[in-house]
Amino acid sequence: MSQQVQQDALKVELIRSLFEETAPSVIMSAGFLAVGSLIAWETRDLLLSLLVVAGTIATAARLVYVFRFKSEAKAPDLAVGRARGLQRRFATFYFAFAATLGMFGFQAMSLPHPAIHMLVICMLVGYAAGVATAISLRPRIAVPSMLMAIVPALVAALMQPDKFYWATAFLASGFLAGGIHSVNRRHMRASQSISRRLAFSTLARQDGLTALPNRLALREWFDERVAFANDPGIVAVHFLDLDGFKPVNDSFGHSAGDALLVAVGKRIVRTIRASDTAARLGGDEFAIVQCGLANVAEAELLANRLAEAIARPYRIERQHVEISSSVGYVVAEHGAEDLECLLSLADEALYASKRRGGGVTQWTPDLELPHRVAA
Repeated sequence: MSQQVQQDALKVELIRSLFEETAPSVIMSAGFLAVGSLIAWETRDLLLSLLVVAGTIATAARLVYVFRFKSEAKAPDLAVGRARGLQRRFATFYFAFAATLGMFGFQAMSLPHPAIHMLVICMLVGYAAGVATAISLRPRIAVPSMLMAIVPALVAALMQPDKFYWATAFLASGFLAGGIHSVNRRHMRASQSISRRLAFSTLARQDGLTALPNRLALREWFDERVAFANDPGIVAVHFLDLDGFKPVNDSFGHSAGDALLVAVGKRIVRTIRASDTAARLGGDEFAIVQCGLANVAEAELLANRLAEAIARPYRIERQHVEISSSVGYVVAEHGAEDLECLLSLADEALYASKRRGGGVTQWTPDLELPHRVAA
């Protein structure tokens, strides 16, 4: 996995965390509506009433947004660009409520009602705890939200002609600074942990030589996009291996053979569509899966393009190298559920190609196979 790809994957995982914890938001929304309504009713303050309405609308819109896009945020194929878009809209709702809560706190703390001040401080402490619990992995949203919501009330407390209010403001400021530090530390530790998990996951699903997906990754890709898809369309599985690979190893050494496999892998990737996948199954064997084909002929076109691409000369360790390939493929016109079955049929077609001296062969029910001789 390249550094940029790993960074994008990390960002996607961190953004997904915004859509995981909804309980603190639900509790805070209900608490704000209840406490805000009580304070507005008792004080008959018009501004507080308007802020309660605005805050309720903002937090309700955020909850609706989270529940609506939660499944998309959890999708395994979520692209980093789309993830950033989800985060931007989430942040808009989050900042809107934080700003409203901050104005509400300032106005309520400015009124001469100590009992109301106690409720406001309690609500702000709960809000800060909820932010630290729910979105601490995105400090660029968490920290500004905490500041917007809490600082105005602390300013209002400092404006009171009472040293106990000043002490409350200074003590709360210290707690706020500590909370911000904890948010940043948790983000750093989580980023390191997720990065390690992504790296280990990639190693488990990636061929160590060519960096192509391995059989495990191929199976997962197939299950997600074909076996469990509602309508995968026409599916084709290609199985190929290299003709003349052993002489390259014998003549130029294993390092040259490894370099050749890497070069072949790159050509395969350049030949297939972005919506298809290629995997190295071991040795000089590769598999390619196409899905969503417009017609059966597209499978044959790709098989021929693969054979032509691999047959072009290579420059390996200053040596001119030429090889060819045998390709077998099978087409499932009405979707498929069993990758191993399709690979087995494509392998039979591949064997038929090799017995004919190379080239491309499609598996059909009436394909005649010579008797295999154990190696």
